[in-house]
Order: sequence, then structure tokens, then C-alpha cells
Amino acid sequence: MDVSLSRRRLLALSALLPLATIFPGRAQAQRVDLSRIIALEWRPVEMLLALGIMPLAIADKRNYHRWVGEPKLPDTVVDVGLRNEPNRELMQRLNPSLFLISKGFGPAESDLKPIAPCWSTAFNDASRRPLALLEKDLIRLGQFLGREQQAVEHLAQLHQGIASTREKLPSDPRPLVMFSFLDSRRVMIFGRSSLFNDLLERLGMRNAWDGKTNAWGSAVVGIETLVRLENVTALCFMHGDDDPVKTVAKSALWQVMPFVRDGQLHLLPAVWFYGGSFSALRFCQLLPEALCA
Repeated sequence: MDVSLSRRRLLALSALLPLATIFPGRAQAQRVDLSRIIALEWRPVEMLLALGIMPLAIADKRNYHRWVGEPKLPDTVVDVGLRNEPNRELMQRLNPSLFLISKGFGPAESDLKPIAPCWSTAFNDASRRPLALLEKDLIRLGQFLGREQQAVEHLAQLHQGIASTREKLPSDPRPLVMFSFLDSRRVMIFGRSSLFNDLLERLGMRNAWDGKTNAWGSAVVGIETLVRLENVTALCFMHGDDDPVKTVAKSALWQVMPFVRDGQLHLLPAVWFYGGSFSALRFCQLLPEALCA
């Protein structure tokens, strides 16, 4: 992907949004205090940071640092509790100007509106391309908050990062299987409709997992399922020193995994599976480091 193609894509994304949504968004930005926005899901947190806005508060900050990792958040960002059940009293005391929420996860918009207005985004839609949807939503959020230029510039960086990663990859890589351990018997695996799959297609790579996935592009399977995946490279995303892979690695079943036997297993630090542009860029950074090591 060259720079001119990225510019054309950004122009096309902007054109997809009707003018009727642009001017009210800019008027609304004058009424939103950008220093007092609460993001209750981690993908919207990434979207705010992409626009150069630090959230006043987020949900489950401790696990954000474990499962998302980057970008890191300063101590001044308040933790309002669980993502699916945040602390309502604390949020009221913080007096937010806006909530950023994800459709299909967390508290309902109707429960939050008595405290502050809401802006919502979805991880996926009928296209089953979450990265493409993110691009549209970041432009939309940028227009709503008066940060459209920052959105365009950030997406240009994303497109350049994808293009640069593609140039660094091996010429004929194996298909990838991507997963993270839930416990010593089960993994969460990523296939069609996932952020990672959308990225692989842009990078010209193949996903080895062709099984069923949910609306977020993931599925929970027993580790014995991985035995049937031959001639693949495996990426295992780690989450702290207590990750189950360290125990599983000692088992006889793990030793007969084709990708273990072939020396094609790579342990990677956390990348948020359901994340935004920063998660996509982190994936792009780690992928060639693993495959070209």
C-alpha cells in the first residue's frame, strides 16, 4: 500500500459520512469538555488516544494494562470499575461530559444518559471487517469532537504502518494460527471477523483457522483442536507471568503440536484482540519481529 493509496482511502472514508452528520458534530464538540470523557470499553479508549485525548476515566484499568498493554495510561486516569458494571456513583461524582461505549457490551446507553450523553461504536458489522469499521468510526468520532484532522493523520500513520509491515514479512510465509490461553485446557482462537484476520488480509497473509467464530471473530476451543493444524506458524499472545502456556508447555500433548515440533511457535506480549488502531499497529510491530527472528 503506497502513500497515495492511503490518501485516497482516507478521502473515501470521509466521503462516506453525510454532511448532515459533520456540522452537528462540530457544533456538539463545542459543548463537550474533552478533558472529562469516560470510555467504558478499551476499543473506545484507543480511539480517544488516537485523537490526542486522554480519558478522564476508563473501566477496569488494571486489566487494561494486562490485556491491552499499549498505549500506557497515566496514574491520573481514574478507574471506574468493571467494564460490564462500572461504579455508577463514582461516575456521577466525576461529572463527565460524555461517555464512549461499545454496542453489545457493557451498560446500556439508557442507564448512562441520566449522567451524561453517550457516543457509541461497534466492533463489527455485516461486512465482518472490524478494522474497516474502525476507520469509519474514528473519522466519525473525530468530527463529533472537533478532531477530524487528528483522525485523518492517525489513520494515515496506520496505513503507513501496515504498508511498512508488509514489506518486512517473508516472501512465502506459512498460514498463521493465533490464540491466547484461557486456562490449561482451552484457548481463544481468532479467525474470520477478527481484527487480526482483517489485518492479515491487508498484509497478504492467510489465517489457518477456518472454524466458526462469534461476532468478534473469536472462538473458544480445547487445546487438542490445535493438533490438526499442520504446516502453520503459531502466535500465542501472553498475559503476564502466570500465563497458562508455561504450564501447558510441559505436557505431552503440547509437545506433539505440529507448530511446536516444527519450531514455529512464537510467544508474543499482549495485543488486545478486540482493539483499535493502536492494537493493529502493535500487531504490525510484533509480527515481523516474530517471523523474521
